[in-house]
Amino acid sequence: MKFHGLLWKLAVIFLLFESYRCLILESSKGKLGSSNSVSSLVSICWKVLMDVIIGNLMFLLTFFFMVKMFFHVSITISRCIDLLLTLMISSYFKIFLIAMMVWDFPSSVIFIIELFCLSSNAAALKVMTESTMRRCVWTCFSAYAIKFIVTRILELILLGQLMQGWSQMPFTFSKATMI
Repeated sequence: MKFHGLLWKLAVIFLLFESYRCLILESSKGKLGSSNSVSSLVSICWKVLMDVIIGNLMFLLTFFFMVKMFFHVSITISRCIDLLLTLMISSYFKIFLIAMMVWDFPSSVIFIIELFCLSSNAAALKVMTESTMRRCVWTCFSAYAIKFIVTRILELILLGQLMQGWSQMPFTFSKATMI
């Protein structure tokens, strides 16, 4: 069957959910409401974009690498598409992020949703590869861990660049601004 159309639609929905997850995490840090300037909005959008694109790219690269290493499977284009479709469909728990738009949940619920996605991804990988559950969980956990580490490193790099940019800005204080 041809699932290319479904794959693209699921990928767009998946990336939108990931973007919303990043925005929720940013708002829980208090960065969204602190300033309404254009530069702060651009920096938040840039951070979310980098988090979603680079984080998910590292997730997929780690996932495919671990599948190749643990399951001794050659990664062909059709196998890659099948695995991508499996990951997208098994990440259906991300739909619970919509509930966070309606009801006020703490941001820690996002980590519970991520754990559900991890377990669902591992179960789907077990069905696809007919391997042991331990290998499947280890593969999915490694991919999620690398994604988490890379996004935190990106956050630190972007934060360092912002701090460096702010430190180079000339600040002048006059008596009028002090009063």
